[in-house]
Amino acid sequence: MIQVNDVSKSFNGVPALSHLQMHVPKGSIYGLVGPNGAGKSTIIRHLVGTYRQDAGQILINGEPVWENAAIKAQIAFIPDDIFYFAQANTLDMMKYYSGLYPTFDEHFFYQICKCFPMLNLKRPIRSLSKGTIKQVAFVLSLACRPELLILDEPVDGLDPVMRRQIWSLVMGEVADRHMTVFVSSHNLRELEDVCDHVGIMNQGHLLIERSLDDLQSSITKIQVAFEDDMPPIPEGIELLHKITNGRVSTLILKGEPQEAQRKMEALHPLFIDILPLTLEEIFIYELGGEHYGVKNIIF
Repeated sequence: MIQVNDVSKSFNGVPALSHLQMHVPKGSIYGLVGPNGAGKSTIIRHLVGTYRQDAGQILINGEPVWENAAIKAQIAFIPDDIFYFAQANTLDMMKYYSGLYPTFDEHFFYQICKCFPMLNLKRPIRSLSKGTIKQVAFVLSLACRPELLILDEPVDGLDPVMRRQIWSLVMGEVADRHMTVFVSSHNLRELEDVCDHVGIMNQGHLLIERSLDDLQSSITKIQVAFEDDMPPIPEGIELLHKITNGRVSTLILKGEPQEAQRKMEALHPLFIDILPLTLEEIFIYELGGEHYGVKNIIF
C-alpha cells in the first residue's frame, strides 16, 4: 500500500529524513512511534502530499502521491491540530467533503453519527470541545470511505469510552473493506491493542519495522534468582538491561523467548519467570541502543 524508498528531506540544511525506508501492507494498521523530532510528522506530510522529498520515492498503491489528485482522493487525514472553516458546522463540512471525495457516502455518514449521540451536527465546530472536534473528524473521514486513513495523535482529548468507540469503527472498516491505517502516536499502550505492524523511528530513519508479533518475540523480559551471584549471560543472548534487587534480577534480553529461557534455565537458577514485554518497553530499549538517554526503568 505504502512504499517509502530511500527518502531524504532537509530544512535549511538540517536533515529531517535520512534515507528512510518504509513499507505498509494493504489492510494493516501500522503504528509509527518515535521520540519528538524523530521525523514522524515530516513523513506524514509527505504521505499526504504536502511536502515533496528531496530524494527517494514515495508510492501509494504503486503511484507517486505528489500532485496526484487521484491518489489523494483515496486518502483521509486527521492531524493532531484540526482546522475547519470558522463558521462551519458538521453538516456544512459534510457537504464540503462530499464535493472533494467521489467516494463520500452520505448514508454511512449519518449511520456513524448515531455512534456519537451527543454530537450536535448544526452547532458551529469552533464552539465544540477538543474531544468533540475529534469525533467530527472521524465521522467525516470515515464517511469518505478512504483506501488509506492517516492519523496523527488520533484520540488525544477523547475519554476512554469514545476512544474505544472510535477504534471499533476504524477496525470495522479495516475488517470490512481492507482499509489501511497509518497512525502516529505517543500512546504506545493503545497502539499495542490495535496495530498489527509497528515502525520505530529515530533521527529520520527506521530502527525497526516488523509485525507486532515478531517484534514482541525478538526481545524477552526474564526475572531470575540465583543462590549466589548471577553467572555470565550465555552466548547467543544479548543483554539490553539489568536491574537487581537482592537475589532477584530482571533482565531484558534480545533473542527469542523460548531460546532465552532454555539457556537461562541451563544456569540452574532458584527460579525463572518469563514476563510479558510491552510495546513501550520495546520502544525504550531499542532507542536506548541509539543513545536516547534512557537511564533506568522501574518495573
